[in-house]
Amino acid sequence: MHLIIKRTFVALSFCVCACLQVLAQSDAGISKTWVADLGNGNYKNPIIHADYSDPDVCRVGDDYYMTASSFNAIPGLPILHSNDLVNWKLISYALDRQPPFEHFEKVQNGNGVWAPAIRYHNNEFYIYYPDPDFGIYLIKAKQATGPWSKPLLIKSGKGFIDPCPLWDSNGKTYLVHGWAGSRAGIKSIITINEMNPQGDQILDEGVLVYDGHEIDPTIEGPKIYKRNGYYYIFAPAGGVSTGWQLVLRSKNIYGPYERKVVMDQGKSIINGPHQGAWVDTKTGEDWFIHFQDKEAYGRVAHLQPMKWVNDWPVIGIDTDKDGKGEPVLTYRKPNVGKTYPITTPPESDEFNNPKLGLQWQWAANPKVTWKAHSTTGVLRLFSAKILDSAKNFWQVPNILSQKFPADQFMVTTKLLFKPAALKLQEKTGLIIMGENYAYLAIKNTSEGLQLVYTTCTNASKGTAETEKNIAKLPSGSVYLRVAVKANAICQFAYSTDGDNFTSINENFSATPGRWIGAKAGIFCTRTDQTNDSGYADFDWFRLAPVKE
Repeated sequence: MHLIIKRTFVALSFCVCACLQVLAQSDAGISKTWVADLGNGNYKNPIIHADYSDPDVCRVGDDYYMTASSFNAIPGLPILHSNDLVNWKLISYALDRQPPFEHFEKVQNGNGVWAPAIRYHNNEFYIYYPDPDFGIYLIKAKQATGPWSKPLLIKSGKGFIDPCPLWDSNGKTYLVHGWAGSRAGIKSIITINEMNPQGDQILDEGVLVYDGHEIDPTIEGPKIYKRNGYYYIFAPAGGVSTGWQLVLRSKNIYGPYERKVVMDQGKSIINGPHQGAWVDTKTGEDWFIHFQDKEAYGRVAHLQPMKWVNDWPVIGIDTDKDGKGEPVLTYRKPNVGKTYPITTPPESDEFNNPKLGLQWQWAANPKVTWKAHSTTGVLRLFSAKILDSAKNFWQVPNILSQKFPADQFMVTTKLLFKPAALKLQEKTGLIIMGENYAYLAIKNTSEGLQLVYTTCTNASKGTAETEKNIAKLPSGSVYLRVAVKANAICQFAYSTDGDNFTSINENFSATPGRWIGAKAGIFCTRTDQTNDSGYADFDWFRLAPVKE
């Protein structure tokens, strides 16, 4: 009997351990700082509390695919996947390097990929993306994970932004887009071009179909659809942080278009709710994904219920029944016919994979000499030389960073710094990057390794950095930390043993970058040229809730 009991206990213990291991593995990739799925059939907004600006979404069967603006960050054009519109996983990027390649080897803050559109047509994914300085590009792929075709410039010129295609039921193909006043000298208008059936060639000069100067200033970001014989153009107007969601409709592709505001902030706390994508479910529901500008946190993604009333969409909750909705903070999850597990975009990285985690982006087209993964499970960043013309880190391309994932979070990284030579003035560290930035770094000096705290205000204007010596370090092994608290207030800290952290006696207020939110990242730089470089080995980079 005792033997039976013992064997039963061992078997149960094995099962419990196996179950715990499975649970641990399933939770390993779930954010510890923000989860939109409430686990009770409801969700909270933002569905992604990260800077996925100008989101566009398409459905392919049971699968939803999202892309967003990436500006100068590389890799660019993120591809996210979901089965329920609430739980999103970052699965790939569509743009490995940004053309023109030599141009984007230098940091082009705020330039590059503006609001793209993703569609699935003839068993292929199409992404149309604009570069306001060069024109509208098309890339395609059989699978959302790639490989993606090389960017094809289908409309060359300055000022074309926010393109979206429509393959019409009459066999014609169209492209709608907006205009960037900073390049074109005019904005607040929407135009439509006809394309060839393949969607890779513009056939005409275009037709101006809507002028928003009088009542819809800064109208942009158009997305075009067809339903019940109407052509619909969904477009934001009124400005990024203060505007509204407009919908235009017409029986003729070229208009005239009727106008209706279908969502604004109303009494909610969600400002400027607009610019995004209408999607449906196989069960017949309609939903709208858009962004909210949260300043240092970037333009975060929201999900709103949507319904059709008299062939007009109503987005959000329309409590007074006037046909105009306002956004929700919590709501029931979409009915997609099944229940799917909780997933979130990646954050922490143990650097055990030979490839960079998908959460990471460079500030420009990368060079192969910037980093390496060693066999010991570390990410090695080599001390790339800063351009002589760079006034500060605003023009440093080899900053490896990721988006803020929540209102409050803490980043800790462990690194080992091995500089090559004193004269190189090498340094490596942890940075919060925006138009104002701050970093905690190890610097090689004539007196040994020095921990320095550096800040820069109005970096885009070429302002010089302010550097403070914090402590001399006995070795290049150190733990660096930054806690990002409410209102993006940041406090840096360091440790030599990983347990006892010393805080920097100064707070830093994170600010947005150029059209983007602030980012958390790592770097390794030098000021002089030589025949070799030092390096920093980053063991891991972990995100967690803020410690009180």
